[in-house]
Amino acid sequence: MLDHGAAPTVTPQRDPGGPAQGLGSRLMRRKPVEQLVSEGGQGEGGTLRRSLTMWQLTMISIGATLGTGIFVVLGEATPLAGPAVAISFVVAGLTALFSALSYAELAGAVPVSGSSYSYSYATMGELIAWVCGWCLVLEYGVSVAAVAVGWGEYLNELLDGTIGVTIPGAVSAPIGEGGLINLPALVVVLLAMVFLMGGAKESARVNTVMVVVKIVTLLLFIGIGFMGIKAGNYAPLAPLGITGISAAAATLFFSYIGFDAASTAGEEAKNPKKDLPRAIMLSLLIVTVLYCLVALVAVGAMPWQDFEGTEAALAQIMKDVTGQSFWGVVLAAGAVVAIASVVFAVLYGQTRILFAMSRDGLVPKIFAKVNEKTGAPRANTVIVSLFCGVLAAFIPLGELANATSIGTLFAFALVNVAVIILRWKRPDMDRTFRVMLFPVTPILGFGFCAYMMFSLPGITWVWFGGWMAAGLVFYFLYGLRRSRLATAEK
Repeated sequence: MLDHGAAPTVTPQRDPGGPAQGLGSRLMRRKPVEQLVSEGGQGEGGTLRRSLTMWQLTMISIGATLGTGIFVVLGEATPLAGPAVAISFVVAGLTALFSALSYAELAGAVPVSGSSYSYSYATMGELIAWVCGWCLVLEYGVSVAAVAVGWGEYLNELLDGTIGVTIPGAVSAPIGEGGLINLPALVVVLLAMVFLMGGAKESARVNTVMVVVKIVTLLLFIGIGFMGIKAGNYAPLAPLGITGISAAAATLFFSYIGFDAASTAGEEAKNPKKDLPRAIMLSLLIVTVLYCLVALVAVGAMPWQDFEGTEAALAQIMKDVTGQSFWGVVLAAGAVVAIASVVFAVLYGQTRILFAMSRDGLVPKIFAKVNEKTGAPRANTVIVSLFCGVLAAFIPLGELANATSIGTLFAFALVNVAVIILRWKRPDMDRTFRVMLFPVTPILGFGFCAYMMFSLPGITWVWFGGWMAAGLVFYFLYGLRRSRLATAEK
């Protein structure tokens, strides 16, 4: 039987030369797949509980994805691509598909909470795994904040349409956008934190309800918005050319990170080897279809120039098409629930990534501490929520979205490399899902990710470079010496 209060035993991979290893060997030490799987669920003082079904995993994936790009970032992306923003969604979705196939194979073979961080640890070594994990911290943590920022816009629409009041600008917008603090963004993050502290099973139930509400809301928008389409709004289709489509696709790509959130639930799924690949592919299909349909209807019902500066475009379209404020209120209410579910599901993914990194010794132990009563990493959840809440309260949406995109693309690129390496080194490993047209598909996935990274603005690269530099400093001062593989070698 496992001693839930004890840390799992680590057997590091040694070089033939003996225990004294050079820096290069230490940076490249890998964690065996079998060890990653055997440690599944084990934390400090307790274990995560296997309670999630395939349906719940799919809902987590959809919950982390559906809503962000369509309710919030559509207003940021449409001015870049014009009516061709629907094509941008397709390009971003195609890029996500190539990477999703690699994720599906690795999730079935290595069903653990660390997602692409753990896949990198098993295939490319500790330094690359750290870099990937640090990117995931950026991807998840900042995307929670980015989505929360847009939540306040729809909350104001809902309040205005129901009781005729709005939240004052000073406390509903960050510095630089006319306010001092985005209080609604902070509130939604803290609400998500409260639900997540109840445990994975209870959290999944709440998430499923919210996902159903937002799917119904988007279907309602498609039905009503279709009646307001004007053919002239689609011309010219791509006023800013291929460059505009690519730039919008790169911005929108962070809207597709949800399937990665499903892979972070590997240690809480009942049957992860079969259910994770299915949940990843099914959720990506549902989300891409809905994104494209909503985008086509939105740009057909409202001139693309009018999207500039609005983060509640769909509610405005509903009011304009029907001439009644009631439908805008309905859409706003659905969006409030939809965006809250994205915050909820992505925040869940962030805590599980840090849980895996903490168990490996690369970040402090507190992130792996599990509450025995709920089976949830409560301290982890509180710390991450407060960090994301502060970002959401004070940082503008545009910078957050682009920072998330570059972190996501970098992590996805590494996953495509990882699946090739694992096929090469462990060809006989049991895999419940295999990437089609291997190795062409992961190579294309890597290429698409690299292309879209270079489509992002220079300032985003500056922020990314600073983030990576900070991460490397932390690793060499803390993680390199405290790594579980390192301490086991002594």
